[in-house]
Amino acid sequence: MTILSRSRSQRSEPAQFDIRDYVDGSAAFYGATANVIMQLSLAPVGYGVAESRVHSGSIMLHPVKRTRTTFTYLAVALMGTDADRAAYRAAVNGAHRQVHSTADSPVKYNAFDKNLQLWVAACLYAGAVDVMDRLHGPADDTAADTFYDYAHYLGTTLQVPREMWPADRAAFDVYWSEHLQRTSVDPTIKAYFDDLLDLKMINPLLRLPFARFHRWFTTGLLPQHLRDELDLSWTAADERKLNRLLRTTGKVTGRMPRFVRAFPFNVTLADMRRRNRRGKPLI
Repeated sequence: MTILSRSRSQRSEPAQFDIRDYVDGSAAFYGATANVIMQLSLAPVGYGVAESRVHSGSIMLHPVKRTRTTFTYLAVALMGTDADRAAYRAAVNGAHRQVHSTADSPVKYNAFDKNLQLWVAACLYAGAVDVMDRLHGPADDTAADTFYDYAHYLGTTLQVPREMWPADRAAFDVYWSEHLQRTSVDPTIKAYFDDLLDLKMINPLLRLPFARFHRWFTTGLLPQHLRDELDLSWTAADERKLNRLLRTTGKVTGRMPRFVRAFPFNVTLADMRRRNRRGKPLI
């Protein structure tokens, strides 16, 4: 899921880097489903979600709750304190204890596998950069390096040790290229993705006007081989239209006050802290 934006003036001053200046809730609208598809296209992750016995966390059964949980995770990882991250990590661990393969599973998996968690974090980072560049243009090398180093929190807020995060952007590119080649979509996971693309989890009154648009822009944010496996068509004209849409969105959100641009992540972070103070479940 992508939640980042940046203004031109911020690009040359990494010493003043403040993640709050980069959070853009509107970008999550575009990048969320494409990022989920990339994550789940690695078979152990996909089957971990498709077969999950944690039904309270299923986006198909509880879309609002699942969306809130995901937004809260991103808000805590990128905007929270170390104490926030520790508390949310413990809550996620509680849910993950139930996510593991059985004797009947066609793919073996365990939600505590650090390599799988690293892949999820890598998808979040790569997706963020892709949409960020489309919204606001590529960052200069110094700003890009600064954000890359900060992005390790996407993994360490799970259980990925800091040293597992590739050392720099060049090392990440090698990791990303190698692991992206391992992604594929079998019929079971394709059916799950089709439901996501068509917004089958939401009320039909909302689904009908938005599903086609959602499928279209999500298609544009996927790697070509995943489009092919999902039988999704994408043309050069589609690419131009999507880039115009995202550039226009970036111009609008770039003029918004920071507290408006940060919605809903500032709200979900505040809600997580309130729940934590009161001893309520965090997910």
